[in-house]
Amino acid sequence: MEDRIEIVCGCYEQILFGYQVQPAEEKWTATADFTNHAHTASLSVVAVNKRFVASGSKDETIQIYDMKKKVEHGVLLHHNGTITCLEFYGNTHLLSGAEDGLICVWNTKKWECQQTFKAHKGQVLSLSIHPSGKLALSVGTDKTLRTWNLVEGRSAFIKNIKQNAHIVQWTPSGEKYIVVVQNKVDVYDLETASIIGTISNPKRISSVRFITDVLLVVAGDEELIRIYDVESQKCLCEFKAHETRVKNLYSFEHEDSHMLASSSSDGYVKLWKLNLQKVNSEPELLCEVSTSARLTCLSVWLPELVHNKEKPSTHTAAEKDECPKKRRKVPEDKDENSDAEDAGKVQINKKTKRTDKQKKKKKKQNAE
Repeated sequence: MEDRIEIVCGCYEQILFGYQVQPAEEKWTATADFTNHAHTASLSVVAVNKRFVASGSKDETIQIYDMKKKVEHGVLLHHNGTITCLEFYGNTHLLSGAEDGLICVWNTKKWECQQTFKAHKGQVLSLSIHPSGKLALSVGTDKTLRTWNLVEGRSAFIKNIKQNAHIVQWTPSGEKYIVVVQNKVDVYDLETASIIGTISNPKRISSVRFITDVLLVVAGDEELIRIYDVESQKCLCEFKAHETRVKNLYSFEHEDSHMLASSSSDGYVKLWKLNLQKVNSEPELLCEVSTSARLTCLSVWLPELVHNKEKPSTHTAAEKDECPKKRRKVPEDKDENSDAEDAGKVQINKKTKRTDKQKKKKKKQNAE
């Protein structure tokens, strides 16, 4: 169970596919493991954590699938419009964005919506959670890049951009982030929030994945995949991955090797092994499988992978500080001072409660 690699992909035909990959010395194999037809419209996005797969669709729902029991776990209903982005933070939270401009924070233990942000005036197109769990980035059709303080449950920073960005993503270390607009990747520094480099891809970019803080894999509206150096913005390698345009990429580590999964409009899903010592050479194709479907989204479920990437301090002693918290909803036009007044009232109530207890204790001692 723990060594299993499961490629999960969604399609226009409303189905979520699961393919189990069997590693081997010579040739890897991918065999059909499950299909789930829980949605009533095409799938738009899929995300995984150690136990669950979450799929978003044009039917405005988020379906949760239990990978260990291989059963449907439930459905999340809160958004109006297509679910456009999903991302798990460890095994504690799931963030979702949709056409209604909302970002929702879900607790994955009770599957409750803890927090709702009115993130963008238009649609939420992409979101990304900082490795610490304290911040999140989002871009939408209102031509803004927004930073969210997940600890305080509020907007932290808004940056206007000239065009609608359709992808935002943190580097693995969280020291930088990228914003994708059409065929360009702008690299931002976290401290200065300024652009420190721009990568230009020949075609419109459909998917990006970081292999390391320096290496970025890019797929566009073509059959090629390219690997770029983020610091120099140079293309280190390009190779023909599919017969038609590449739709999605997903990277992960397995037994100290860097892997890349790719899906295409031709219905094929392929698994590649990257050699970082020879990054200029074409990756090794491990296996491929034809889904005979029009694929829209892709992820890889690997319990061991997710477990290794979690930071113990984040989910144990520091969980209260690192993870999104449930907060009382505050109307957008509410004055900031009213929050301070409410906080003061809570402190006063607690103090009064303590004073009452002290009086009762003293009265009991006098009676004795």
